Amino acid sequence: IQNWELKKRRDYIITIIIIIIIKIIVGATSLGVNWGTMSYNPLPNSIVVQMLQANQITQVKLFDANPDVIKSMAGTDLEVMVAASNDELASLAADPAAAVAWVSENVTQYLGGNGVNIKWVAVGNEPFLSSYNGMYQDVAFPALQNVQQALANAGHASDIKATIPCNADVLSSPPPYLPSQTTWRPDIASIMAQLAQFLSSTGAPFMVNFYPFLSLVLTTNFPLAFAFFNSTANNIVDGSHVYTNVFDASYDGLVTALTNTGFPTLPIVIGEIGWPTDGVLDANIQFAQSFMSQLVTHMLSGTGTPLRPGVLNGYLFSLLDEDAKSILPGPFERHWGIFNYDGSIKYTLDLTGGVNGAGPGLVPAQNVPYLPTKWCVVNPNMGLTELQSNLDYACNHGDCTASYPGGSCSSLTLEGNASYAFNNYFQFTDQLSGSCDFQGLAEVTTTNPSTGTCEFFVGLQPTTARISEYMKLVELGFLFQQVLGVVEDECVPYILCPS
Repeated sequence: IQNWELKKRRDYIITIIIIIIIKIIVGATSLGVNWGTMSYNPLPNSIVVQMLQANQITQVKLFDANPDVIKSMAGTDLEVMVAASNDELASLAADPAAAVAWVSENVTQYLGGNGVNIKWVAVGNEPFLSSYNGMYQDVAFPALQNVQQALANAGHASDIKATIPCNADVLSSPPPYLPSQTTWRPDIASIMAQLAQFLSSTGAPFMVNFYPFLSLVLTTNFPLAFAFFNSTANNIVDGSHVYTNVFDASYDGLVTALTNTGFPTLPIVIGEIGWPTDGVLDANIQFAQSFMSQLVTHMLSGTGTPLRPGVLNGYLFSLLDEDAKSILPGPFERHWGIFNYDGSIKYTLDLTGGVNGAGPGLVPAQNVPYLPTKWCVVNPNMGLTELQSNLDYACNHGDCTASYPGGSCSSLTLEGNASYAFNNYFQFTDQLSGSCDFQGLAEVTTTNPSTGTCEFFVGLQPTTARISEYMKLVELGFLFQQVLGVVEDECVPYILCPS
C-alpha cells in the first residue's frame, strides 16, 4: 500500500512538472483579447481590468487611444496595444510632427513608474480593406513609418513596436484556393512588400485578422465543418500538406505570400479571430463554444500549421459584446464577445488551451453595477395601433439584432418583438423616466419577461461621463426637432414624454 501511495504521489508530481514545462514552452500568455468599447451599456473600466486579471489575460488590444481606458490599466502587468484610427492616418502620414505629437499624447505620457505597459501601436485598422476602395491605401504605410520613427525619437524603438492590422483580403488565391498559390492582392502587392520589409527591419510582426465565421456566412456552399478544427471531409490537399480547416489554410497562404516576398520567417500575430453568438442562424452559443474551444487548444498546442509549426500568437475577438457597433457587416456584429455586455459568462471556455475545457473556466465580472431590476414591455390593455411604428423607432435607437432571423429572439410574436425593442430602449436610456411610454403602448414590469433563448436584459448604471454624453444627445435631439417644428411642447416624443 505504501508503494502504491508513493507511486501515485510520484505520478502526480510528474504530471505537475509536465504541465509547468508545457506552460513554459507553449507560453501561457500567447493569446490576448480585443477590448472594444462601443456599447450603450459599458462596464466600468475598473471592473473590466479586474476581470482581465481574474482570467489571467495579460495581452489587451484596443481600437483607439481612449485615455480613460488606457489609464485604467496603469500599474498592472497587462501588455497593451493602443491604436490610431483610420481617420488619423492622413495627418500622421503627411507630417512627422503630427506622429510625434500623437505618440507623446497617446503613448509616452502613460509610460514609466507605475504607468501603463504599452508594447504595441496599431496604425489604423484594416486600412487596405477592399471595400474602402483605396481610401487609406496611400497613407497607411507612411503613417506607420512616421509613428515608428516617433517611437524611436522618444527612445522606445526597441520596446514598443508599431504595425498595421490587416484584413485577410490583402491576400489573393485563385481556385482551387491552395495556400501554396496565394499571393498579395494585385492592387496592393507593392505596398505589402514594403510593409513586410519595414516590419522585418523594426522587429514588428505582420498582423492579420482571420474570420472563419465570415467565410461560412458570406461564401456560397462553404462546408460548415471546414470552418472548425475537427473536419474529416472537405480537406484541401496542397502537395504534401493536408489542410483540415480554413484557418490553417488562410494562415499558410499568408506565410506563402511573405515567403515569396523574401520574408519567410517574419512573425505573424492574429489581430482578431472569434465567433459571434447571435444575430444570424450560424451565430449561436453552440457554434461559438465549439469554435473558440478548438481555436484556443489549436493555437496553444504547439502544433501550429503545416508551414509554421509551433505556438500561434493572437488576440481573441472579442472580450465583450458591443451593442452600439454598426451592423452594416451583419446583425452578428454586436455579439462577438466571449462575455456578455455585463461580463457574465456566455459559454464554457478554457483560455489555457486544455482539451475539452479540462482547465480552469472563465471568471465573470464582479460587483457589476446594474440598474434596478425592472423591464419595459407592451401594455396588454392597449390596442395594437401604432405598435409597429413604435417598435421600429425603438429598434432604430437601440439594438434589436437578437430578434433578426436566426437570432435568439427571432421566434417572438409581434407583441414579443415590441416588448424586446421597448426594453432595449428603456435600458439604453438608463431607465429614464418616461422612456417606457411609446404613446401609452408600454409599461414597466418587475416580472422578468425573458423566454426560452431570448433574454430581456437589465442595463448598467451609467458613469458620470456617459450621463453627460447622453444628455447632450437628448438636448440636441430636442433642439433639432424644435427647429423642424416637430415638437410643440416640452418633451421629445418617445424619449421624455410622460405616460
